[in-house]
Amino acid sequence: MEMSADTRAILGLQLPTDPRWVDLAAHSLGEILTDHAYCEQKAATTCISLIQRYSQYEELVSALAPIVTEEWGHFRLVLAELHKRGLTLGKQRKDEYVNALLEFQQKGGDLQTRMLDQLLTMALIEARSCERFKRLSEGLEDPYLKKFYRRFMESEAGHYTLFIELAEKYMDPVRVKNRWKEWLEYEKEVIGKLEIRGDRIH
Repeated sequence: MEMSADTRAILGLQLPTDPRWVDLAAHSLGEILTDHAYCEQKAATTCISLIQRYSQYEELVSALAPIVTEEWGHFRLVLAELHKRGLTLGKQRKDEYVNALLEFQQKGGDLQTRMLDQLLTMALIEARSCERFKRLSEGLEDPYLKKFYRRFMESEAGHYTLFIELAEKYMDPVRVKNRWKEWLEYEKEVIGKLEIRGDRIH
């Protein structure tokens, strides 16, 4: 199963997920659901942190407040899915993918420079999550899980777009576009180096 070039173009991702990942994930469902739950939890807490850090940007606060609720709702949905299958939430694991992205963020500079990278980091995580959920929605055999992950795929696509739009709202769109290209190239390198593991969303 290959993600279409059109879909990759929409998300901007430069390197598709190895198709073998879905087969590995299908055999590690408990681990995948656990990792997914923590991804949703971290997305909610990161949005809270952005609201606290950039509270002077009213439209950002207004846009991210409902995302916090949505992401926490997703955490609860995944947790319920674990329980329905007689599974429990496992321990949170080190997220090598996200940690690698954080290393690329500009730590110095002015406030908008830092905000730009933080918004683009979130956009990239949402884009990659969307791509992974699309693969699960198409590659898993369980019809229920196909629909389950289709729903998450659509949600992540909307979040990806929102973070890009917020960056362009507060900064020069040309600057955003150029920095986004740098992020996409870096993410391509990160994905290419990471081990293919069926117990991780990223």
